[in-house]
Amino acid sequence: MAKQVQAQTNDVLADHDAVGLAEAIRRRDISPREAAEAAMDRIQAVDGELNAVEQARFEEAVSNLGDLGRGGFAGVPTMIKDNMDVRGWPTRHGAEAFTPPVADNNDPFVDQFLDQGFTVLGKTRLPEFGFNGSTEFQNQEPVRNPWHTDYTAGGSSGGAAALVASGALPIAHGNDGGGSIRIPAAASGLVGLKSTRGRLVKSLASRSLPVNLISEGVLSRTVRDTARFLAQAEQYHQPRRLPPVGLVEGPGSKRLKVGVVLDSITGTPTDTETRETVEATARALQHHGHGVEEIAPPVPERFIEDFKTYYGFMAFMVSRFGHRMMAPDFDPEKLDGLTRGLAAYYAERKRKTPAVMTILQLSRFYYARAMRDFDVIISPVLGHTVPELGWLNPNVPFETLFERLIQYASFTPANNASGGPAISLPMGMSRAGTPIGVQAAAAHGDERTLLEVAFALEQDPGWQSIRS
Repeated sequence: MAKQVQAQTNDVLADHDAVGLAEAIRRRDISPREAAEAAMDRIQAVDGELNAVEQARFEEAVSNLGDLGRGGFAGVPTMIKDNMDVRGWPTRHGAEAFTPPVADNNDPFVDQFLDQGFTVLGKTRLPEFGFNGSTEFQNQEPVRNPWHTDYTAGGSSGGAAALVASGALPIAHGNDGGGSIRIPAAASGLVGLKSTRGRLVKSLASRSLPVNLISEGVLSRTVRDTARFLAQAEQYHQPRRLPPVGLVEGPGSKRLKVGVVLDSITGTPTDTETRETVEATARALQHHGHGVEEIAPPVPERFIEDFKTYYGFMAFMVSRFGHRMMAPDFDPEKLDGLTRGLAAYYAERKRKTPAVMTILQLSRFYYARAMRDFDVIISPVLGHTVPELGWLNPNVPFETLFERLIQYASFTPANNASGGPAISLPMGMSRAGTPIGVQAAAAHGDERTLLEVAFALEQDPGWQSIRS
């Protein structure tokens, strides 16, 4: 029977966000061991229903508590998405097509993440290679949305979103190659920032792509957690070509020019509930003194076809070269229907590859031109409200599933191709009882403005929390 799943209980984690918990640990009100053990208990209490954990490494986490260091989140329990290498752990990528070897080294981003002092309790689930907008599988139970367990928690960072939204963890790692932080944040009522390309240390996977779509980050329940994470990450690595963000702690004072996009370039109108949520957010920004203007999507019409081809290219590379990229026993026949369908889709369009790569690489210039007239552009995160589990299942015939995915995740990919920053904010609730996210995007390098806007909107009555 469908229901809401909450992990919060009367323990030392209370209702702390990650910043609040870190401060309590620094004051010695709570020990790192107490925080870790409380999080473990919460995870065990809800994961039977949410199915969000890929690997639980509880004993190992407790044994390493003496190595936390002095990072800004020292002692805060978390998990890492299972498409990132952690030394000594296997990386499955959500797939059944190979036996994952144990990683010899941390991914470069994992070192930046661990520098903040987190206690890593294990790894979270994702759909096969992160290709789906829902964390569902061909042969396994799906990750369920803690707001309503008949619905998806989003993808591809769905396991992370489910644990954070339920209160089992205060914060968790995610990454975003087409919306994979922002989509689950929208589906699960969280804050999800895709930072400017190059802001954080590049993962090994992103370094191998001809057009780097992937940004690392976190999913959190509060804006200040995401802001603090970004500020702390800058202490480890400050990119030379981007202005520093620094620690953002509240709304800004500048009057902004805000563009509002209501429908995507797919030609399918945004559903009524999502549209009303974006419009209400625009009114809230007007109330804060900002100028608001409805605009057309700032993306060339051909973008969606180019992105679909590149999407297929990534699946094709996994399918064709998985035995080199993943493990010698990689079996492409065991890939799910979405991955195999995407690979076949690209195989029919391979001749378009040079033009597609060129256009996607140039998209950063189109994006920069569009942002010249606006400080922020807001839009839906998703083309419609969160679907029930099964709608985006990889066993759905590929043509149907692919069309559904394109209509659903129609607003997020442009920022991956262009490299511009964007954030998902939980600004509404559907009649079904699932969150509705609104995306705010800004110019390259201007995460500060996004976070200032997010802090202002966090005080709005529309802001959602599973405990509200």
